[in-house]
Amino acid sequence: QVHLVESGGGLVQPGGSLRLSCAASGSIFSVERMGWYRRAPGKERELVAEIRDIDRTYYADSVKGRFTISGDNAKDTVSLQMNSLKPEDTAVYYCTARILPISAVSSYDYWGQGTQVTVSS
Repeated sequence: QVHLVESGGGLVQPGGSLRLSCAASGSIFSVERMGWYRRAPGKERELVAEIRDIDRTYYADSVKGRFTISGDNAKDTVSLQMNSLKPEDTAVYYCTARILPISAVSSYDYWGQGTQVTVSS
């Protein structure tokens, strides 16, 4: 079994900061990539940021310059530092990872349960 667990969501005022963390655990042979999606009310799910390789990252245009994604390969974790938060950042944030499980031939996408981020005064 492979599990992803997120933490760090909450309520913050506009201009404030939050740091989200995600840890992958279970029968993992390797983690190929990890990232964060979000789903805001009335909107489609969007990819916010992703680590695809060492020093190779992706950011949505809406968060560039404000969010920073980082990972720790030894711990199979990924974090999202969110600064200068705006009300439009309000969403449920989901950790995702492409993982090759032990004894598996192919890798699969896994998802965390989601953590609520609310930006409001």
